[in-house]
Amino acid sequence: MTTAPGEAGAPGVAGDGTVVGANLSLPLFRTLSGVLAGHPYLKVVVDRARDTWHILDTRVHPFHVNYIATRVLGMSLAELDADLDGFNASVYMDPDRRFLLGVLSLHSDEDAESRERPFLVLETTEADTMSGALLEEFYAFVRGRVDGRLPLLLKPANHGQEHALASVSDVRVPRILSHELFGNRTRTCLNPGEARGRLRYFRTAREYEAAAADLGWSDIVAMRCLPDDVPRVAGFINTAPITPLSHTNVLASGWGIPNAIVRDLDELVGKENLDGAWVHYRVQEEGIALVPLASKPVLEQPTWHQQRIRLGSPLLEDAPVLALHRLRSTDRDCYGTKAANLGELHHVLDSRTTDLTVFYARPRPPRSDLFAHLAARLGERGADRARLRLAAAERVARTVRAPEGVALPFSFHQAFLASSPAVQQGIGKLKMALELEAFDVVDPLCLHLQHLVRHTPVPDDVARQITGAVPDALDSGSRLVVRSSSNAEDLPGFSAAGIYDSVTTVRGAGELLDAVRQVWASLVSPRSVRLRHQVGISLDDTYMGVIVQEYVSADLGGVLVTCNPTRREDFRNVYLNCTPGSPEHVVDGTVLPQQYLYNTVEGGGRTVAVGTAGEDLPAATREALAELALTGRLLQSHFSEDDPDDALDIEWLLSAEGTFHLVQIRPYAQ
Repeated sequence: MTTAPGEAGAPGVAGDGTVVGANLSLPLFRTLSGVLAGHPYLKVVVDRARDTWHILDTRVHPFHVNYIATRVLGMSLAELDADLDGFNASVYMDPDRRFLLGVLSLHSDEDAESRERPFLVLETTEADTMSGALLEEFYAFVRGRVDGRLPLLLKPANHGQEHALASVSDVRVPRILSHELFGNRTRTCLNPGEARGRLRYFRTAREYEAAAADLGWSDIVAMRCLPDDVPRVAGFINTAPITPLSHTNVLASGWGIPNAIVRDLDELVGKENLDGAWVHYRVQEEGIALVPLASKPVLEQPTWHQQRIRLGSPLLEDAPVLALHRLRSTDRDCYGTKAANLGELHHVLDSRTTDLTVFYARPRPPRSDLFAHLAARLGERGADRARLRLAAAERVARTVRAPEGVALPFSFHQAFLASSPAVQQGIGKLKMALELEAFDVVDPLCLHLQHLVRHTPVPDDVARQITGAVPDALDSGSRLVVRSSSNAEDLPGFSAAGIYDSVTTVRGAGELLDAVRQVWASLVSPRSVRLRHQVGISLDDTYMGVIVQEYVSADLGGVLVTCNPTRREDFRNVYLNCTPGSPEHVVDGTVLPQQYLYNTVEGGGRTVAVGTAGEDLPAATREALAELALTGRLLQSHFSEDDPDDALDIEWLLSAEGTFHLVQIRPYAQ
C-alpha cells in the first residue's frame, strides 16, 4: 500500500493516511472516513491517465479539487483559486477528463434472516456531468478495487445522470436512487439547533390535546405529526416523515428551535426512560441525539420572552379596492404584506427593468461573483452584466405569471369592527385579559370574538365595494380564492406562517362576504393572538387586508424556498416541494410531498423524496421545475432587500396548460 501520492508536490505528510493504488477493505474505510448526514463516507479520485486511484483521508482532505491540484498536480492554492471555475470544469464537465471524483458512503440493511448487512454507495458530486459511459467506467474501476464481499451500488447524483444511465444495464451498474436510499431514514434533520428541556412524548392526538394547555417554553414536544397550533416550546420531534416546508417546521425555523424526524423514538424512550425526562436535544445534518441529563438544568428564560416586534403604523383612512397589479411593496401599510408583494411581483414581470442578478453579484470567495454561472444558466455565456440583467428579467417573465385579483384595504376591516358594539365590547374584554395576563380566559374570549365577527353583517357600503370589485366572477359563478393579508405577518422574527385563514372554494356574493369575515376572524384566533402577544405585537396595531383571487385550476402545486432548509450554508440549492393540486397540501401535513433540490449555480437537480405519490415526476416536469427554481432565485435578488442571501418562500401552481402561477411570495423564516 502506498501512503502518499507519487507525483510532484505530493510527499508524505505526517498524519495523512491517504492511500494510492490499494484495494479498499472495510477496516481501511473506517480508518479514513468521516461522517456526512449520519453515514460514514470517504472521498476517492480515479486517475485515468495512471490507471490508479487515491483514497483520501477525510480529516486531511475535505475537497477533491484541492487535493488533486496541490498533491497530484503540484499547484499552489493561490494558483487553483485564480482559475477555480476553469479547474472545476476540467474535472466535473470535460468529457475527456483525466480524473473521476466521487464519494463512497457506508450503509446497511437487513438480509432475509434480519441480520445487518453493510453495503457501499458510490456517487459523484451533484454538479458532475458524467456520461453513461463514464459512470459505467467509474463504477467498474471502483468495483474492482473494493472488497468483493461488500455490495457496491451507484447513486446518480442528479437527474442528468439518471437519464444518462437509462441505457446502461443495471446488471453492469447496480444502482440506487437518492430517495430510495434516504427515503426511509430513521432520523432526519429538519431544522438544525439544540435545546435543553423536558421531553413530552404524545402517542396520540388525544394525549396531546389533554396536555396542550400545560406545555411551556422549556418543553420538547414529540408526536407523530405536530399540529399547526402547537405553542412556542423548546423543540419539536416528529416520529413520522414530514417535509422541511411544513407549517410546523417553518415555525421551528422562525423560532430558532431544533426540529427533526426521529422514527425510532419509541426505542430511545424505552431504553433511557426519557418520557418526561430532562434531555439535551441536538439536531445537525450529521446526526440527531437525545442525551438524558442527570437532573433538571438551570434554564434561562428564552430571549423571545423579551422580544418586542414593532409594526409600522397601519393606514386606516378610506382607501379603494385595488387590482393587485396596481399595488407596490410600499402599499403594505394599507393592504397588507401579501397583497403588496403580489403587486410588486406584477411590477417585476411587467416592467422587466428590475435587476434580478444581485444574488449572483455577491462575492463567494475565492470568486468575486457568480456571473459566469448565471450566464451558463441563462444560455448567455460571455454576456456582460447589462445583457444578463435583461436576460434574467426575460426568463422570469417567460416562466411565471402573477395572480389576477383585487386587494381589500385595512379600512374595510376597521369600518366593519367599528360598526358593531358587540364586536367592540369583545375586543375590549380581550385587550383587558391580555394586559392582565389572564391567559385562562384569553382563548374563550378569542373564540367568542371570532363567532361575533363571522356572524356580524358587513356594513352595506363596505359590502357593495367588496362584491362590486369582482362583478364578472360573481355573475358567472366562477370560483374565487380569498386570502389573508395582514400587517402582522412576514416580519423579521415573526413569519405567522399558517396562522391566518384562506378560503379556496368561494362562489357568489354571499360566500364571498362569508369568506372575508372568516379571514378577518382569523386575526383574533386563540393561536394568532397568543403568538403575537408573545412577541409584543399589540392587538390595537393589528389589521387584516384581504386578497380576492381568481381560482386557477392546477395539475400540480407546491412551495419552494430559495435555500436548503437543513443546510443553511448551502447557497447553491433551491428546495422545492409539490403535490397534485393545491400547495396547501405541502404544508398542512395531510400528504408527504415530492421533494427536490435544484442547484442554481452549477446547474442540475436531484430528487430527495417521492412522498405519498410513490413515484417521481416525469423528466419533462422536473426540467420545468428546474426553471421555476432558477426563477425563484432570480426573484430573491429583488424581494430580499436587506441581504441578497435572505431566502424567499414562494407558493406556486402549475396549470394544465403548463404555466406556473405564483400565488404567494414572502420572506422565508430563518
